[in-house]
Amino acid sequence: MKKLNKKQLTILGIIAIVIIYFTFSSDDEPKQDEALANFYKKDEVSPKKLFVSIEASGLIEAISSVEIKSKASGEILFLGAEVGDFIEKGSMLSQIDQRTPKNILDQSKSDLTASNVRLENAEAQFIRGKQLHDKGSISDKDFEDIQEGFAQAKSTLVRTQVTYENAKIALDDTIVRSPVSGTVISRPVEVGQVISSPTQAVGGGTVLMTMADLSKVRVRALVDEIDVGKVSIGQKVSIKVAAYRDKEFFGTVSKIEPKARVEQNVTTFPVLIDIDNKENLLLLGMNTDVVIDVLNKEVALSTPSMSLRTRKDIYSAASIINIPTENIDKFLVDKVSGENFNKFIVIKDSLNGPLLTWVEIGVSDLANVEILDGLNQGDTIYIMPSKSLFDYQKRFKERVNASFSFG
Repeated sequence: MKKLNKKQLTILGIIAIVIIYFTFSSDDEPKQDEALANFYKKDEVSPKKLFVSIEASGLIEAISSVEIKSKASGEILFLGAEVGDFIEKGSMLSQIDQRTPKNILDQSKSDLTASNVRLENAEAQFIRGKQLHDKGSISDKDFEDIQEGFAQAKSTLVRTQVTYENAKIALDDTIVRSPVSGTVISRPVEVGQVISSPTQAVGGGTVLMTMADLSKVRVRALVDEIDVGKVSIGQKVSIKVAAYRDKEFFGTVSKIEPKARVEQNVTTFPVLIDIDNKENLLLLGMNTDVVIDVLNKEVALSTPSMSLRTRKDIYSAASIINIPTENIDKFLVDKVSGENFNKFIVIKDSLNGPLLTWVEIGVSDLANVEILDGLNQGDTIYIMPSKSLFDYQKRFKERVNASFSFG
């Protein structure tokens, strides 16, 4: 038997497709009606629970952290905490070399003692000078010089007192104590390292440690710009982390940051979620999966969202179930307030056949929608494909017909 070549096989394949097409494309009217029935289904209006959630991802971070710096410059002689240690407020964290501050304190103390002696001498000269001036024994100029010396002695004493107090503060600053209660989350320095003071260095000084209160942390979740409008302050949030897959954490939305982040042409907004972390299970930097409940409501009446029609697509939908065009024209004569916003058209089944009716809708979970007015429980409605899908199917059939046209 002679084998068929590739071209002959292709021709036979096309002939087979044509035969199958015309076999199933009969103009028999009952078959068309049966085919149209596959375009829609019916459903009853009934109570339903509508639920919508937003999924996002984020990182665990501290709500607030404190950078610990020493006001004193010099060599670190002691560090009192490691990363991960919990430190009470007022605990000693570090000690800086005290030799230079102590020398300055001793010098300023000596200057203060000398200033006190000079003031006492100047005051005694002032008293004697006043007596001699009153008797006319010294001139006015000599008395004025005595007054000026007395005033300068008082001024010098004040300056040396301030210098002495500052020297004591500088010596106290060589011991660094914790300003808050919290956990050490970083310690970039070691004993023996020489640090600079933030009060003297242009760069802001050397960070000894960073501390944070980890009893309450937060997630910075990135929510898509399409969904961020559904998020509000105070919403409850479910959080899961890879380390505890069987444990669910709960938080509350505390802030929605106003500035977007754009990465790879995707726009998101940071949403901050506060979480109680009394067990210290959540660690900084953990990746999280976040679920924000934006709708959780039991509604009295609901219907599938695909049952809602607009002026634009009611004609194509109605043609599927043979509603006369003049009936649709008559129904659409009057403009209805709220069309395409909270008012839509529904095709309702009745004893007299399909009827068009306006309904007012409420919340939606995308698959189903709340009915506020226009329908009653137990009503049967038609669910049909959208106009775009219907038009696509129609165009596809026309293209197939054209492909097999022999005219």
